[in-house]
Amino acid sequence: MQQSTPRHVRRMPAVGAAVALAAGMLVALAPAAHAAAGAALPFTSVEAESATTNGTKIGPDYTQGTLASEASGRQAVRLGSGQRVEFTVPRAANAVNVGYSVPDGQSGTLDVYVNGTKLAKSLPVTSKYSYIDTGWIPGARTHHFFDNARLLLGRDVQAGDRIALQSTGTQVTVDVADFEQVAGTASQPAGSVSVTSKGADPSGQGDSTQAFRDAIAAAQGGVVWIPPGDYRLTSSLSGVQNVTLQGAGNWYSVVHTSRFIDQSSSSGNVRIKDFAVIGEVTERVDSNPDNFVNGALGPGSSVSGMWLQHLKVGLWLMDNNDNLVVENNRILDTTADGLNLNGTARGVRVRNNFLRNQGDDSLAMWSLYAPDTNSSFENNTISQPNLANGIAIYGGTDIAVRNNLISDTNALGSGIAISNQKFLDPFHPLAGTITVDGNTLVRTGAMNPNWNHPMGALRVDSYDSAVNATVSITNTTITDSPYSAFEFVSGGGQGYPVRNVTVDGATVRNTGTVVVQAEAQGAATFRNVTATGVGAAGVYNCPYPASSGSFTLADGGGNSGWSSTWSDCSTWPQPGQGNPDPDPNRNLAKGRPATATGSQDVYTPGKAVDGDPNSYWESTNNAFPQSWTVDLGSAEAVRRLVLKLPPSAAWGARTQTIAVLGSTDGSSYSTVVGPQGYRFDPATGNTTTVSLPGGTGLRYLRLTASANTGWPAAQFSEVEAYLTS
Repeated sequence: MQQSTPRHVRRMPAVGAAVALAAGMLVALAPAAHAAAGAALPFTSVEAESATTNGTKIGPDYTQGTLASEASGRQAVRLGSGQRVEFTVPRAANAVNVGYSVPDGQSGTLDVYVNGTKLAKSLPVTSKYSYIDTGWIPGARTHHFFDNARLLLGRDVQAGDRIALQSTGTQVTVDVADFEQVAGTASQPAGSVSVTSKGADPSGQGDSTQAFRDAIAAAQGGVVWIPPGDYRLTSSLSGVQNVTLQGAGNWYSVVHTSRFIDQSSSSGNVRIKDFAVIGEVTERVDSNPDNFVNGALGPGSSVSGMWLQHLKVGLWLMDNNDNLVVENNRILDTTADGLNLNGTARGVRVRNNFLRNQGDDSLAMWSLYAPDTNSSFENNTISQPNLANGIAIYGGTDIAVRNNLISDTNALGSGIAISNQKFLDPFHPLAGTITVDGNTLVRTGAMNPNWNHPMGALRVDSYDSAVNATVSITNTTITDSPYSAFEFVSGGGQGYPVRNVTVDGATVRNTGTVVVQAEAQGAATFRNVTATGVGAAGVYNCPYPASSGSFTLADGGGNSGWSSTWSDCSTWPQPGQGNPDPDPNRNLAKGRPATATGSQDVYTPGKAVDGDPNSYWESTNNAFPQSWTVDLGSAEAVRRLVLKLPPSAAWGARTQTIAVLGSTDGSSYSTVVGPQGYRFDPATGNTTTVSLPGGTGLRYLRLTASANTGWPAAQFSEVEAYLTS
């Protein structure tokens, strides 16, 4: 089970949507009365494994550390020297961006052919920005195998044309190609101040830092114009406020720097749009502000139409960014987060962005020092975060996650995480209403190497404190999760509860193990959740620690396809395994959720099923009768109970009067064995056996005690249930 080891310490610098998989393209289709998930993108992606090739297809593979596990669709095509992959162009285009990987330490080129004719320009490929090691993050291995390279073709191609990529010597694994019709260069706005007028060098040879600073100072209240070209900045900009920074388009105006804006505060009204910032970050160093924006843009600001690549983080936002809008951007190949609202975010909208190949959470809100409030992630498309979550909400008040399309998370990551993992103090836990609506998750969820068990596609995590906010999860589609769909867990291993959760309207298709993975105490209501192609069982309900309490799944109606429960809390279901036949000699009660009418002090109900004969449940004193109940997970033909008290001689002999009751639904109970006196004596191990009559079938086992000659309460150190008589 999970350990209380943090993922890592962050440092300062129908219901739902259907998913169509056709010709290698991933598209979220909106059902009636609900918006489509994901961003409206200016390009169409085609997977290499769906193209024509004489190379070698790899995958699918979900194993951490393998190349295919980080690929889009968990598959790709490996090309040796002279081998090629040929794509059928899905739309009119004049540009292509390619996701690829080359072996560590190597670089090379891909020749590009259009309808059989080789272009004069080739596509450079390199491992320079890949193979990241973060040994300080528990559970991390070498990761970030892929990179992206783009090329203006110099001609127009039409749907149905063929574009081939051919290796020229270096082994290249091609993952995906994005085809785009790039508009021409924009014109300089009237009255704007061009950076070239202040001495900026569009060839990229000279240092343009001071020219950018001078242009910003001269254009206060106006526009700084970044003409087509390549501009090299050797240090970051600060004091940016009340100004627009505008380029001719993110394929044309390119700023080369790993640190664009670094400032702790701003009066705001900053507009940044329509150019690229491409860095040279080859390792992740959390103490370095290697970010496009590090700090604050100030209230009323916006970032749009940007291409951000080869940075540590796209935007790491602190201080006052009230009502910031971040939209229509591409954030690729960052060694850490794509964007992080690092506390104090108020009214921030992050929408219609495309993120690929992040080395941490693609989009995150982390309520450190002050809560993020009334902010949202909406209609974003996220692919291949390779060491964390697609979207992570760490604390905050009244947060919304709406209509996002997330695919292919890797180690330590769910598609969406709603969490009270704090990392540092002062942290502000989840509060108010957390809205998670209309999201589509494809191949999300992963094996957590720290816990040695899986993380679900959508996770609610009381990691460092109870989840008491109202969490509303609606209109969700989860497809091809390698493990579970919904997970409720206290990831720090402390057993904090998850409460006030509603899952209303979800379609789950082809989940590897279970639909619901419940590992925390608490409760959630499910309604209109339908599942097909469930790999093992509908529900895994085994709270950890076992003594922490049970998780209640309330049936709100309209659910189908996931009624079964995994029967053995001592093992993890494996993808596609199915629910095994119970071992007749296995204790069916061990580790199962237990409740009671009352408990004394720390002697909680779960201690009677934790496998430790020295811990015990004790009911409220002087309040007979008292009942203890365990949920076995599914109806079982129980024939024998073994009841225990701690074996120590300090526990004197006593007789407890106990009745055994059973239920198949948890609400209507019938008597299985009437009240009888059972002797517990340390001379015989403080153990007694209760035989149940043939024909007994029960899921919920209840023991009701009405007397105890040794203490004015009911007491059990272990309650064991067996199929054998």
